[in-house]
Amino acid sequence: MIIILFIVMFGLIGLGVSIWVSMGLSGLVYILIRGDVSLRLVASQLISGVSSDTLLAIPFFILAGNLMGSSGITNKLLKFSNFFVGKYRAGLAHVSIITSMILAGVSGSAVSDASSTSAVLQPIMEERGYDKEYGAAINASSAIIGPIIPPSIPMVNVGVISGISIGRLFVGGYIPGMLMAIALAILVSVVAKKRNYPTAKVERSWKIFKGLIKETWLALLAPVIIIVGVVSGFVTITEVAVLANIYILLISVFVYRSISFKSFFETLKSTAVFCCSVMMIFAAVGLFQYIVSSEQLGQQLMDLITAMNMSSTGFLIFCTIFFLFMGCILDAVPVILVFFPVLLPIAIQLGIDPVHFGVCTVLNLMIGLITPPVGALLFIETKIAKISINTLLKEIWPHIAVLYAVLLLITFVPGFVTFLPNLLFG
Repeated sequence: MIIILFIVMFGLIGLGVSIWVSMGLSGLVYILIRGDVSLRLVASQLISGVSSDTLLAIPFFILAGNLMGSSGITNKLLKFSNFFVGKYRAGLAHVSIITSMILAGVSGSAVSDASSTSAVLQPIMEERGYDKEYGAAINASSAIIGPIIPPSIPMVNVGVISGISIGRLFVGGYIPGMLMAIALAILVSVVAKKRNYPTAKVERSWKIFKGLIKETWLALLAPVIIIVGVVSGFVTITEVAVLANIYILLISVFVYRSISFKSFFETLKSTAVFCCSVMMIFAAVGLFQYIVSSEQLGQQLMDLITAMNMSSTGFLIFCTIFFLFMGCILDAVPVILVFFPVLLPIAIQLGIDPVHFGVCTVLNLMIGLITPPVGALLFIETKIAKISINTLLKEIWPHIAVLYAVLLLITFVPGFVTFLPNLLFG
């Protein structure tokens, strides 16, 4: 029955049917074939999939990232980053990395970060002599830092579906996110020297620095508000997301005066459409959770792993390969919601820290955003840069390789993930 379920789901996805429709229809086929379950169960399980209050944080974090872009705050952060690293060879590539790190502290969405940053940086990079495909590759690969450094929408998904502390998951992403940025910066430096990419004349003085700080310090406070809220525990994750939106909206309207009613309405509309698609996936997953539980898939996997005498290291290798593969063919949300709750109890039984397992899973799936055949960020960048997908794929493989290296490092050295959560939360 489980095999039939996944064959129907992947078959529909392969035919181009939306993920949430594919999941819902495959679940319905399972119920109909089984025959001993009332169809009313479908409705109740769809509702249970979206019944968590914590899910409210997701649309608010997405809205925060979109507001940063539509209000011009992203442009200010790009100028701020350019002041520090713009003068170095391939400085704009380093600007992309640093800006993605700053934006990561607000939106937690790779798609949002890639769209807002690339739309501004890509034309400038081309104007200064960068290859189109190189600009698209670094913008795409740096954007996946967004869901690793908190706040992170995928980690909210992990926390909601598993009960793991979202605060611990958030804090556990700091060091891996920094390692990703360092790895990409080293790669940028090597490639820039090899291709003799240009250096830019960036005027740097105390006067200019003071002007930049005056212009951007309010924008830079947005990630700080979120970080303090998460670590202090004074507010919930959802309340932090709401406060971030209120703050960004206030400074956009009353300080920068950079957002109009029309652009604000368009931002709300695009955010609502995107969030509806995400919530429909959560609803379909509610049905999947019932099916997985009913078929005792978790116990079957546990029995298989026990029979194979798999160690914790072997299990991590298995999960790394599995999630990398799934990330290449599916969006991260359904993969997390369907498979993570099944594999987590096995990880815990093998002595693997759940926060470590959660962060590694998210990083696995985020690399999938820049890996064919699906690679959502690849398609966004090809549209912005106006290049073919094949051209971009030739350029992005080195970026994928260094990110894989970071993934392996944090997978087999858990301290990179667990140190800060244990330090801050005990």
